[in-house]
Amino acid sequence: MNSLRLVMLCAFFGIQGLAAASDVPIAGLKPFERPAGAPVLTTDEKTGAWYQQALTGVSAPYPGSLRFLERQGRWHTPFNQPGMTGPYDIRGWHRPPPAE
Repeated sequence: MNSLRLVMLCAFFGIQGLAAASDVPIAGLKPFERPAGAPVLTTDEKTGAWYQQALTGVSAPYPGSLRFLERQGRWHTPFNQPGMTGPYDIRGWHRPPPAE
């Protein structure tokens, strides 16, 4: 019975929240339709700094399997972001930079 009450409360407050924010585009209500006025990316420029970060911990010659970076769009990929620390940090994202 408690779970039914919780579902009803969530449904009620969810509907109230939608009514209050009706002028703001909400993702997921019409996934087949892009909201009017939504920003559009027209270019995707990858600078040398972007490639340097994406290839952190990988030494040249780079394997052919990394050619996907040339076609990597602006969507999220965990490949070019720091991951776990400690013994799992095989690419050295969390190591201090070498002293110059």
